[in-house]
Amino acid sequence: MPAPSNLLRSMANDAKHQAAMRKQGVHGFPRLSASSKALILLPVLLLAFIYLIVYPKEFELQALMSSCGQPPNAYTAAANGSSTTVHAYAREPDFRLLIGILTRADFYERRHLLRMVYGLQLASPDLAAQIDVRFVFCRLYKDDQRVLIPLEILTHGDIIVLDACEENLNGGKTHTFFTAAASLYADAPYDYVMKADDDIMFRLPELVASLGAMPRQDMYYGATIPCGSMDPSKGYMSGMGYALSWDLVEWLAGAEEVTKGRIVGTEDKMTGEWLRLGGKGRNRFNAKPAMYDYPLPVPIDSCSHAFVPDTIAVHRLKDNPRWAHALGYFNFTAGLKSSKFYKFDA
Repeated sequence: MPAPSNLLRSMANDAKHQAAMRKQGVHGFPRLSASSKALILLPVLLLAFIYLIVYPKEFELQALMSSCGQPPNAYTAAANGSSTTVHAYAREPDFRLLIGILTRADFYERRHLLRMVYGLQLASPDLAAQIDVRFVFCRLYKDDQRVLIPLEILTHGDIIVLDACEENLNGGKTHTFFTAAASLYADAPYDYVMKADDDIMFRLPELVASLGAMPRQDMYYGATIPCGSMDPSKGYMSGMGYALSWDLVEWLAGAEEVTKGRIVGTEDKMTGEWLRLGGKGRNRFNAKPAMYDYPLPVPIDSCSHAFVPDTIAVHRLKDNPRWAHALGYFNFTAGLKSSKFYKFDA
Protein backbone atom coordinates (compact mmCIF):
# COMPACT_ATOMS: atom_id res chain seq x y z
CA MET A 1 0.00 0.00 0.00
CA PRO A 2 1.33 3.55 -0.81
CA ALA A 3 2.74 5.62 2.04
CA PRO A 4 0.23 8.11 3.55
CA SER A 5 2.14 11.18 2.17
CA ASN A 6 2.25 9.69 -1.31
CA LEU A 7 -1.41 8.71 -1.05
CA LEU A 8 -2.47 12.26 -0.15
CA ARG A 9 -0.29 13.72 -2.96
CA SER A 10 -1.92 11.29 -5.43
CA MET A 11 -5.41 12.23 -4.28
CA ALA A 12 -4.57 15.95 -4.72
CA ASN A 13 -3.34 15.29 -8.25
CA ASP A 14 -6.55 13.39 -8.96
CA ALA A 15 -8.60 16.37 -7.81
CA LYS A 16 -6.59 18.77 -10.05
CA HIS A 17 -6.98 16.40 -12.98
CA GLN A 18 -10.76 16.21 -12.50
CA ALA A 19 -11.01 20.05 -12.28
CA ALA A 20 -9.06 20.38 -15.49
CA MET A 21 -11.33 17.89 -17.18
CA ARG A 22 -14.41 19.82 -16.14
CA LYS A 23 -12.93 23.09 -17.52
CA GLN A 24 -12.35 21.32 -20.83
CA GLY A 25 -15.99 20.16 -20.88
CA VAL A 26 -15.25 16.50 -20.27
CA HIS A 27 -17.95 14.88 -18.18
CA GLY A 28 -18.58 11.36 -16.73
CA PHE A 29 -17.22 9.15 -14.00
CA PRO A 30 -13.61 10.04 -13.22
CA ARG A 31 -10.89 7.49 -13.76
CA LEU A 32 -9.46 6.23 -10.48
CA SER A 33 -5.81 5.98 -9.72
CA ALA A 34 -4.21 2.81 -8.30
CA SER A 35 -4.12 4.30 -4.79
CA SER A 36 -7.83 5.16 -4.89
CA LYS A 37 -8.68 1.67 -6.09
CA ALA A 38 -6.68 0.27 -3.19
CA LEU A 39 -8.67 2.34 -0.69
CA ILE A 40 -11.94 1.03 -2.15
CA LEU A 41 -10.86 -2.60 -2.46
CA LEU A 42 -9.42 -2.89 1.05
CA PRO A 43 -12.76 -2.80 2.94
CA VAL A 44 -14.36 -5.03 0.28
CA LEU A 45 -11.65 -7.65 0.78
CA LEU A 46 -12.02 -7.38 4.55
CA LEU A 47 -15.76 -8.02 4.32
CA ALA A 48 -15.17 -10.99 2.01
CA PHE A 49 -12.69 -12.46 4.51
CA ILE A 50 -15.17 -12.15 7.38
CA TYR A 51 -18.01 -13.64 5.35
CA LEU A 52 -16.10 -16.56 3.84
CA ILE A 53 -13.72 -17.48 6.66
CA VAL A 54 -14.97 -16.23 10.04
CA TYR A 55 -18.72 -16.76 9.70
CA PRO A 56 -18.58 -20.49 8.78
CA LYS A 57 -16.40 -21.14 11.83
CA GLU A 58 -18.86 -19.22 13.98
CA PHE A 59 -21.71 -21.37 12.69
CA GLU A 60 -19.72 -24.54 13.39
CA LEU A 61 -19.05 -23.36 16.95
CA GLN A 62 -22.72 -22.56 17.51
CA ALA A 63 -23.75 -25.96 16.16
CA LEU A 64 -21.22 -27.69 18.41
CA MET A 65 -22.42 -25.82 21.47
CA SER A 66 -26.03 -26.64 20.62
CA SER A 67 -25.32 -30.34 20.11
CA CYS A 68 -23.58 -30.55 23.51
CA GLY A 69 -26.76 -29.57 25.28
CA GLN A 70 -29.13 -31.88 23.39
CA PRO A 71 -29.55 -35.60 24.07
CA PRO A 72 -29.00 -37.81 21.01
CA ASN A 73 -31.20 -40.83 20.29
CA ALA A 74 -29.66 -44.10 21.47
CA TYR A 75 -29.28 -46.45 24.43
CA THR A 76 -27.58 -45.62 27.73
CA ALA A 77 -23.83 -45.66 28.23
CA ALA A 78 -21.51 -45.13 31.17
CA ALA A 79 -17.85 -46.02 30.92
CA ASN A 80 -14.64 -45.52 32.89
CA GLY A 81 -16.52 -44.29 35.94
CA SER A 82 -18.26 -41.41 34.16
CA SER A 83 -21.84 -41.64 33.03
CA THR A 84 -22.79 -40.58 29.52
CA THR A 85 -26.52 -41.07 29.27
CA VAL A 86 -28.21 -41.28 25.90
CA HIS A 87 -31.96 -40.96 25.57
CA ALA A 88 -34.69 -41.23 23.00
CA TYR A 89 -36.81 -38.29 24.13
CA ALA A 90 -36.60 -34.94 22.41
CA ARG A 91 -38.01 -32.79 25.21
CA GLU A 92 -37.20 -32.24 28.87
CA PRO A 93 -38.00 -35.50 30.73
CA ASP A 94 -40.75 -35.53 33.34
CA PHE A 95 -38.40 -37.23 35.81
CA ARG A 96 -35.15 -39.22 35.99
CA LEU A 97 -35.09 -42.85 37.10
CA LEU A 98 -32.11 -45.12 37.76
CA ILE A 99 -32.88 -48.85 37.61
CA GLY A 100 -30.19 -50.94 39.25
CA ILE A 101 -30.57 -54.59 38.27
CA LEU A 102 -28.87 -56.66 40.94
CA THR A 103 -27.36 -59.67 39.17
CA ARG A 104 -24.22 -61.79 39.09
CA ALA A 105 -21.14 -61.32 36.94
CA ASP A 106 -21.47 -64.75 35.31
CA PHE A 107 -25.00 -64.11 34.00
CA TYR A 108 -23.88 -62.87 30.58
CA GLU A 109 -26.82 -64.30 28.65
CA ARG A 110 -29.37 -62.72 30.98
CA ARG A 111 -27.79 -59.30 30.60
CA HIS A 112 -27.83 -59.70 26.83
CA LEU A 113 -31.57 -60.44 26.93
CA LEU A 114 -32.31 -57.54 29.28
CA ARG A 115 -30.37 -55.11 27.09
CA MET A 116 -32.60 -56.06 24.16
CA VAL A 117 -35.80 -55.82 26.21
CA TYR A 118 -35.00 -52.40 27.66
CA GLY A 119 -33.08 -51.08 24.66
CA LEU A 120 -36.15 -51.45 22.42
CA GLN A 121 -38.29 -49.56 24.90
CA LEU A 122 -35.76 -46.82 25.60
CA ALA A 123 -35.51 -46.11 21.88
CA SER A 124 -39.12 -44.91 21.83
CA PRO A 125 -39.44 -41.14 21.32
CA ASP A 126 -42.68 -41.23 23.32
CA LEU A 127 -41.00 -42.17 26.60
CA ALA A 128 -41.58 -39.19 28.87
CA ALA A 129 -38.85 -39.94 31.44
CA GLN A 130 -35.12 -40.44 31.44
CA ILE A 131 -34.43 -44.03 32.47
CA ASP A 132 -30.93 -45.37 32.94
CA VAL A 133 -30.50 -49.13 33.36
CA ARG A 134 -27.40 -50.41 35.17
CA PHE A 135 -26.34 -53.96 36.00
CA VAL A 136 -24.98 -54.20 39.52
CA PHE A 137 -22.78 -56.86 41.06
CA CYS A 138 -20.15 -57.10 43.75
CA ARG A 139 -16.42 -57.22 43.16
CA LEU A 140 -15.10 -59.75 40.66
CA TYR A 141 -13.52 -62.90 42.00
CA LYS A 142 -12.58 -65.01 38.96
CA ASP A 143 -9.87 -64.51 36.33
CA ASP A 144 -12.24 -64.84 33.38
CA GLN A 145 -14.52 -62.18 34.87
CA ARG A 146 -11.61 -59.75 35.10
CA VAL A 147 -11.29 -59.96 31.30
CA LEU A 148 -14.87 -60.47 30.11
CA ILE A 149 -16.52 -57.84 32.34
CA PRO A 150 -14.15 -55.03 31.23
CA LEU A 151 -14.87 -56.09 27.63
CA GLU A 152 -18.59 -55.81 28.39
CA ILE A 153 -18.10 -52.38 29.96
CA LEU A 154 -16.19 -51.17 26.93
CA THR A 155 -18.99 -52.40 24.67
CA HIS A 156 -22.08 -51.38 26.64
CA GLY A 157 -20.94 -49.13 29.49
CA ASP A 158 -23.87 -50.06 31.75
CA ILE A 159 -22.22 -51.95 34.64
CA ILE A 160 -21.57 -50.95 38.24
CA VAL A 161 -19.13 -53.11 40.22
CA LEU A 162 -19.49 -52.64 43.98
CA ASP A 163 -16.05 -52.96 45.55
CA ALA A 164 -17.49 -52.84 49.05
CA CYS A 165 -19.12 -56.28 48.94
CA GLU A 166 -18.64 -59.89 47.98
CA GLU A 167 -21.38 -61.42 45.85
CA ASN A 168 -24.36 -62.37 48.01
CA LEU A 169 -28.12 -62.74 48.02
CA ASN A 170 -29.05 -61.43 51.45
CA GLY A 171 -25.71 -60.25 52.79
CA GLY A 172 -26.06 -56.50 52.36
CA LYS A 173 -25.83 -56.02 48.59
CA THR A 174 -28.98 -53.88 48.45
CA HIS A 175 -27.69 -51.50 51.11
CA THR A 176 -24.31 -51.33 49.36
CA PHE A 177 -26.04 -50.46 46.08
CA PHE A 178 -28.12 -47.62 47.54
CA THR A 179 -25.09 -46.26 49.39
CA ALA A 180 -22.98 -46.38 46.22
CA ALA A 181 -25.74 -44.73 44.16
CA ALA A 182 -25.94 -41.82 46.60
CA SER A 183 -22.21 -41.23 46.13
CA LEU A 184 -21.84 -42.00 42.42
CA TYR A 185 -24.69 -39.75 41.32
CA ALA A 186 -24.45 -37.01 43.95
CA ASP A 187 -23.54 -34.43 41.30
CA ALA A 188 -26.48 -35.37 39.06
CA PRO A 189 -29.10 -37.00 41.29
CA TYR A 190 -32.06 -38.93 39.99
CA ASP A 191 -35.63 -38.38 41.11
CA TYR A 192 -35.99 -42.08 41.89
CA VAL A 193 -33.68 -45.07 42.31
CA MET A 194 -35.09 -48.54 41.76
CA LYS A 195 -33.64 -51.84 42.89
CA ALA A 196 -34.72 -54.67 40.57
CA ASP A 197 -34.11 -58.38 40.16
CA ASP A 198 -32.72 -59.82 36.93
CA ASP A 199 -35.80 -62.02 36.42
CA ILE A 200 -38.30 -59.17 36.15
CA MET A 201 -39.54 -57.50 32.97
CA PHE A 202 -40.67 -53.89 33.25
CA ARG A 203 -42.89 -52.32 30.63
CA LEU A 204 -41.27 -48.91 30.75
CA PRO A 205 -44.13 -46.74 29.36
CA GLU A 206 -46.47 -48.17 31.99
CA LEU A 207 -43.86 -47.72 34.72
CA VAL A 208 -43.31 -44.10 33.66
CA ALA A 209 -47.06 -43.40 33.67
CA SER A 210 -47.36 -44.84 37.17
CA LEU A 211 -44.26 -43.23 38.68
CA GLY A 212 -45.00 -39.90 37.02
CA ALA A 213 -47.93 -39.39 39.37
CA MET A 214 -45.84 -40.05 42.48
CA PRO A 215 -44.32 -37.51 44.88
CA ARG A 216 -40.62 -36.72 44.47
CA GLN A 217 -39.97 -36.78 48.23
CA ASP A 218 -40.16 -39.48 50.92
CA MET A 219 -41.61 -41.96 48.39
CA TYR A 220 -41.55 -45.77 48.58
CA TYR A 221 -43.08 -47.55 45.57
CA GLY A 222 -43.56 -51.21 44.64
CA ALA A 223 -45.70 -54.29 45.16
CA THR A 224 -46.72 -54.85 48.76
CA ILE A 225 -45.84 -57.97 50.72
CA PRO A 226 -47.54 -60.13 51.96
CA CYS A 227 -49.08 -61.12 48.66
CA GLY A 228 -52.65 -60.86 49.88
CA SER A 229 -52.21 -57.31 51.16
CA MET A 230 -53.10 -54.21 49.14
CA ASP A 231 -52.22 -51.83 51.99
CA PRO A 232 -48.79 -50.25 51.42
CA SER A 233 -48.69 -48.86 54.96
CA LYS A 234 -48.22 -52.40 56.28
CA GLY A 235 -45.44 -54.83 55.46
CA TYR A 236 -42.89 -53.90 52.81
CA MET A 237 -42.36 -53.85 49.05
CA SER A 238 -41.44 -57.01 47.19
CA GLY A 239 -37.80 -57.33 46.22
CA MET A 240 -38.79 -57.95 42.58
CA GLY A 241 -38.48 -54.20 42.06
CA TYR A 242 -39.14 -51.16 44.22
CA ALA A 243 -38.27 -47.48 43.97
CA LEU A 244 -37.15 -44.91 46.51
CA SER A 245 -37.14 -41.16 46.01
CA TRP A 246 -33.67 -39.63 45.93
CA ASP A 247 -33.94 -38.08 49.39
CA LEU A 248 -34.48 -41.57 50.87
CA VAL A 249 -31.45 -42.93 49.01
CA GLU A 250 -29.31 -40.15 50.46
CA TRP A 251 -30.77 -40.74 53.90
CA LEU A 252 -30.08 -44.50 53.78
CA ALA A 253 -26.47 -43.88 52.83
CA GLY A 254 -25.88 -42.08 56.14
CA ALA A 255 -28.45 -43.65 58.47
CA GLU A 256 -26.06 -45.86 60.43
CA GLU A 257 -28.14 -45.46 63.55
CA VAL A 258 -30.92 -47.32 61.73
CA THR A 259 -29.05 -49.72 59.42
CA LYS A 260 -26.23 -50.81 61.75
CA GLY A 261 -26.71 -54.48 62.61
CA ARG A 262 -29.71 -54.67 60.26
CA ILE A 263 -28.01 -55.04 56.87
CA VAL A 264 -27.80 -58.83 56.62
CA GLY A 265 -31.11 -60.60 56.12
CA THR A 266 -34.01 -60.75 53.68
CA GLU A 267 -33.03 -57.57 51.89
CA ASP A 268 -36.38 -56.31 50.63
CA LYS A 269 -37.78 -56.83 54.12
CA MET A 270 -34.80 -55.03 55.65
CA THR A 271 -35.45 -51.98 53.45
CA GLY A 272 -38.98 -51.75 54.81
CA GLU A 273 -37.62 -52.10 58.32
CA TRP A 274 -35.08 -49.27 57.85
CA LEU A 275 -37.79 -46.93 56.64
CA ARG A 276 -40.11 -47.88 59.51
CA LEU A 277 -37.45 -47.33 62.17
CA GLY A 278 -36.41 -44.01 60.64
CA GLY A 279 -39.95 -42.76 60.21
CA LYS A 280 -39.34 -42.49 56.47
CA GLY A 281 -41.17 -43.50 53.33
CA ARG A 282 -44.48 -42.06 54.45
CA ASN A 283 -45.59 -41.68 50.82
CA ARG A 284 -46.11 -45.34 49.99
CA PHE A 285 -47.72 -46.65 46.83
CA ASN A 286 -48.75 -50.17 45.92
CA ALA A 287 -48.56 -51.00 42.20
CA LYS A 288 -50.44 -54.30 42.47
CA PRO A 289 -52.11 -55.93 40.60
CA ALA A 290 -50.03 -54.41 37.76
CA MET A 291 -46.83 -55.86 39.27
CA TYR A 292 -46.99 -59.61 39.80
CA ASP A 293 -45.26 -62.97 39.48
CA TYR A 294 -45.34 -65.06 36.33
CA PRO A 295 -48.67 -66.89 35.94
CA LEU A 296 -48.22 -70.48 37.07
CA PRO A 297 -50.66 -73.28 36.15
CA VAL A 298 -51.19 -73.76 39.86
CA PRO A 299 -50.33 -70.50 41.66
CA ILE A 300 -48.57 -70.92 44.97
CA ASP A 301 -49.80 -67.55 46.26
CA SER A 302 -51.77 -64.49 45.17
CA CYS A 303 -48.62 -62.71 43.96
CA SER A 304 -48.97 -64.81 40.80
CA HIS A 305 -51.84 -64.27 38.38
CA ALA A 306 -52.66 -64.16 34.69
CA PHE A 307 -51.21 -61.52 32.38
CA VAL A 308 -53.24 -58.29 32.38
CA PRO A 309 -53.20 -55.54 29.72
CA ASP A 310 -52.10 -52.75 32.09
CA THR A 311 -49.11 -54.72 33.40
CA ILE A 312 -46.18 -52.73 34.75
CA ALA A 313 -43.92 -55.68 35.57
CA VAL A 314 -43.83 -59.47 35.47
CA HIS A 315 -41.54 -61.25 37.94
CA ARG A 316 -40.03 -64.73 38.20
CA LEU A 317 -39.07 -65.08 34.54
CA LYS A 318 -36.56 -67.73 35.46
CA ASP A 319 -35.85 -69.17 32.00
CA ASN A 320 -36.07 -68.30 28.32
CA PRO A 321 -39.46 -70.00 27.71
CA ARG A 322 -41.02 -67.79 30.39
CA TRP A 323 -39.37 -64.69 28.92
CA ALA A 324 -40.61 -65.66 25.45
CA HIS A 325 -44.14 -66.19 26.78
CA ALA A 326 -44.25 -62.79 28.45
CA LEU A 327 -42.60 -60.93 25.56
CA GLY A 328 -44.91 -62.62 23.09
CA TYR A 329 -48.03 -61.78 25.07
CA PHE A 330 -47.10 -58.09 25.17
CA ASN A 331 -46.08 -58.17 21.48
CA PHE A 332 -42.53 -56.93 21.90
CA THR A 333 -41.59 -57.97 18.36
CA ALA A 334 -44.39 -55.95 16.70
CA GLY A 335 -41.86 -53.67 15.01
CA LEU A 336 -40.16 -56.49 13.08
CA LYS A 337 -40.40 -55.93 9.31
CA SER A 338 -40.46 -58.66 6.67
CA SER A 339 -37.15 -59.36 5.01
CA LYS A 340 -35.54 -61.81 2.61
CA PHE A 341 -32.90 -62.48 5.27
CA TYR A 342 -35.18 -64.33 7.69
CA LYS A 343 -38.45 -66.19 7.88
CA PHE A 344 -40.27 -67.47 10.94
CA ASP A 345 -42.78 -70.28 10.81
CA ALA A 346 -46.02 -69.68 12.66
